[in-house]
Amino acid sequence: MNFYTFKFLNKAKNLGLLKNSKTIEHYFKRFVPSPFSIAVILTIVVMLWVSLSMTSGNVSQNFIKVLSYWENGIWNESLLVFAYQMMLILVLGHILVLSQPMQKLLDVLTAPINSTAKAVVIVSVSTMLMAFFNWGLGLIFGAILVRKIGESCAERGFKLNYPLLGASGYIGLMVWHGGLSGSAPLKVAESGHLASLSPLAVPDFLATAETILSFENLLIFGLLLLLMPLLFLVLHSRSKSVVDIDLSISKVNSTLNYQDIIKFEKIRWPATLFGGIVLLTFAIQYKEYFLDFRLTPNMLNFLMLGLAFILHGNFYQFLKALKISISDVSGILIQFPLYFGIMGVMKDSGLAINIAEFFVSISTTETLPIFTFMSAGLLNIFVPSGGGQWVIQGPIIIESSHQLQVPLPKMLMAMAYGDQITNMLQPFWALPLLAITKLKAYQILPFTFWMFLIGSLIFIFGLVFIF
Repeated sequence: MNFYTFKFLNKAKNLGLLKNSKTIEHYFKRFVPSPFSIAVILTIVVMLWVSLSMTSGNVSQNFIKVLSYWENGIWNESLLVFAYQMMLILVLGHILVLSQPMQKLLDVLTAPINSTAKAVVIVSVSTMLMAFFNWGLGLIFGAILVRKIGESCAERGFKLNYPLLGASGYIGLMVWHGGLSGSAPLKVAESGHLASLSPLAVPDFLATAETILSFENLLIFGLLLLLMPLLFLVLHSRSKSVVDIDLSISKVNSTLNYQDIIKFEKIRWPATLFGGIVLLTFAIQYKEYFLDFRLTPNMLNFLMLGLAFILHGNFYQFLKALKISISDVSGILIQFPLYFGIMGVMKDSGLAINIAEFFVSISTTETLPIFTFMSAGLLNIFVPSGGGQWVIQGPIIIESSHQLQVPLPKMLMAMAYGDQITNMLQPFWALPLLAITKLKAYQILPFTFWMFLIGSLIFIFGLVFIF
């Protein structure tokens, strides 16, 4: 695999594909809209697509049905809970990092970094490892590490290719579904879940030893750890853009709009006591999850909340950090419901199932995993939720695996790989990183586009020759 990927990168350079990275960046800057505009465009495209493709009724009647599907999706209660969990992960993670102990730790970790080449290797490898352990940690860790490196180098006078560094901090979303918090692999590990999706004779469960922790998946992840930093080094050699971004606001130096701060909020023991109560509750309520190496959004948020109170030392410092961090969630607050609406339209109209069934219909035993990978990638553009996508695509995967005699663990991981790879084209999950790093989507997408191409080659190679 190393040889073929190196050969591809070398040919890409010889053909001028990577030489013209500045041209690619120019076109992305000129033509790629904001993440919010992309969400609106995708909403309209899906609405029209479904309205025109429905066989019963006329277009106007179908469009009214589509609007109903859309509204139901936007206010889906379980998805809105998920959106709030994501906002808390972002805000609490940022609050935690703004504490003095964490600032000092990050200063120590980022001090040796004095070049883009060193930075992208450290950020990409550490973010992939963190995201393999837990997608929520990878999401916030990569963004904050990029921000701190940017601040550190700016203070010491080192110039960085900051957009490339930002792209390297987003790479965790390219490996998460094949990791320990992957939605589909964890769901099928539950007793009886497969039977709830299909009337066929299916196993009671698929152990994670056959999916996430299989030798094949770990080998593919190892290839990503080796080859993706190499891609960043090649991109660095071909793109020298340096963007000046004001990162000074990350320090907790703002003032709250209080004329007088009462003593209670500036002393240590109330915050320490309350943080201790939160952590005690965490230990009691999530003991079994912790022992089973499961890390849920609620568990992560509870842990960060307790640590944030203790590390900030008092409520006054905590609230100052909150004031800085709260602006990070503005994009999520509006854009998550838009994608929930898209998900509702695609699910209730049957469009998502039709897309998946089309790829199955043109497949053979040899090509089924590849087309499953592709269909999952396409669906992820419109439904950027691994758990939501498994609910839609899972029954079709089980049926096609049975018909064409392809091992179900391989099919499951093909869907997981496809779901995660197009995150590099879809800026939905980049919103937290963009908020923290102060980058724009068009600045990182030229680089994540190459991550998508090379990552796709690695995953397809893995499905054909390793699994």
